[in-house]
Amino acid sequence: MKLVIAYFRPEQLNSVKQALYAANIHGMSVTNIAGSGRQKGYTEQYRGVIVEVNLLKKVRLEVAVTDDKVDLVMDAIAEGAKTGKEGDGMIFVMDIANARRIRTGETGIGILG
Repeated sequence: MKLVIAYFRPEQLNSVKQALYAANIHGMSVTNIAGSGRQKGYTEQYRGVIVEVNLLKKVRLEVAVTDDKVDLVMDAIAEGAKTGKEGDGMIFVMDIANARRIRTGETGIGILG
């Protein structure tokens, strides 16, 4: 089992979800976050004061899948999130040692939809 974690622009969330649905992937967790990377932020003027914004709004998406679906999920996320501009995001893959469905107590690969 693998956990695919992706960080990308919030405005691309709908496109990413549609790409995952098209790949028959429906189980996901989404969190709104703030972070910094190569974009380094920007400055703006607010009520006459110059403000440096170096933590930009991003979305964190987590999808747990079987090993054979990792590339499918990564491709779908990349397809949905890509704008061609710096700050499109990143995708990470981590191993899952074990998992348990709380309701039934079922463990292992069988809990993944």
